[in-house]
Amino acid sequence: MTCRSVLILLLAQFAVALPIFSAPQGQPRVSAIARSLRSSEERPSDNETSDDTVKAHPGPWGDLEWSSMYLEAPDYILKTMQTPDRAPRWIFPSTTKAAIHELFARATLPADMEQQLLDSATPDENGAIVLHPKSEDIEGLKPEARQLIYSELAKSPLNEFHRDPLIITGSLDEWLRDSRLRRELQDDIRRLAYQSGHTTVFSDIRLLVTHAKSTEEERQICRAITRTRTLMGQLRITPSSNAKQLIEYWTGGHSASDVMPMLEAATDRTGGMTIDVSHFLPPFARRRLYTFPAPDLLVRGRLPDCHWTSLNFFNAVTQDYYLDMRLAASRLMENYTVVDSPYHFGDMLCLLNPDGQAIHSCIYIADDVVFTKNGENGVRPWILMPLQEVRDYYSRDSSVLKGFRRKVPGPI
Repeated sequence: MTCRSVLILLLAQFAVALPIFSAPQGQPRVSAIARSLRSSEERPSDNETSDDTVKAHPGPWGDLEWSSMYLEAPDYILKTMQTPDRAPRWIFPSTTKAAIHELFARATLPADMEQQLLDSATPDENGAIVLHPKSEDIEGLKPEARQLIYSELAKSPLNEFHRDPLIITGSLDEWLRDSRLRRELQDDIRRLAYQSGHTTVFSDIRLLVTHAKSTEEERQICRAITRTRTLMGQLRITPSSNAKQLIEYWTGGHSASDVMPMLEAATDRTGGMTIDVSHFLPPFARRRLYTFPAPDLLVRGRLPDCHWTSLNFFNAVTQDYYLDMRLAASRLMENYTVVDSPYHFGDMLCLLNPDGQAIHSCIYIADDVVFTKNGENGVRPWILMPLQEVRDYYSRDSSVLKGFRRKVPGPI
């Protein structure tokens, strides 16, 4: 029996579209923080406190404010990264030149560009057709043509930077602002970025590297492509705050929560105070938030992924068997129940593709912001992210969101 069949049997008792743990697919475009956290219909404009801070929607989580920053991979990770090959290539497996011609016709490529690309074709050892576009070919693509051709290239893992492109979170200008990239390189990214679903992505890493003027600039490019936007939350507690409601929400109804003393002290404090949301997370998440995976997290030949992260959220001791799809699904079935919105702190949210596969999972924090690890990848940190951005990140096609809540509070 296949893992897929086993998981279907294990999860059938939920009587919902079946979340089969699988590798994440798809990637995102987001706007400025105020718009990424809410639409104008959902929240009044006076919730914006500054260009970089926005107030949360009123809710049981209390008086929250969100701001953002960009994380970049540390040196110990950059040292393990190889500079991308400078020779751009497009690989078309299991196809023919006639099929490629049809693709280029739909992309309305100029005849001379198409002929030049097809003339560059060489076969590889597996029979795939490899095209070797020149810089002017890549830079000459119109946005619509780039989106169409690159979407086709993304279907094969042989095209690594099309399959797993640079994901621009926040607005493109925000992402570039503190990247330390030279203006000409920034302009390259602006010109060559394209839309994939609701997201802005960039695949021409190899071309960007060819424009580097030094080894140090190549290193700056490698660092820049790890830039990841995360939210930071501040909870303002005042004498008028509903202390009972705050304690109930942020402890998840768990009387033994280690944040209970801090919450009780803060709500009793004359004059109130402000607390970073990270302090309300359980130890597992508190230690990892805003960090990249350390080398010693390599377990069973794999780095932690979203499902490992979600199922370990409340655990004091991490359970590495959650990297096994069958065991993870079994634990979900045994200890969680399906819930609908509104979601509570600590709820596990799964994004299901049209086939019922759980392509991503994350943990609900507050105000439609989640704790997430986007992929089994050493350059993807643990972050706080608006739920809508997560959906855009993973859902090039339609998807269904399902919520799961622990049956009994506490570690599992």
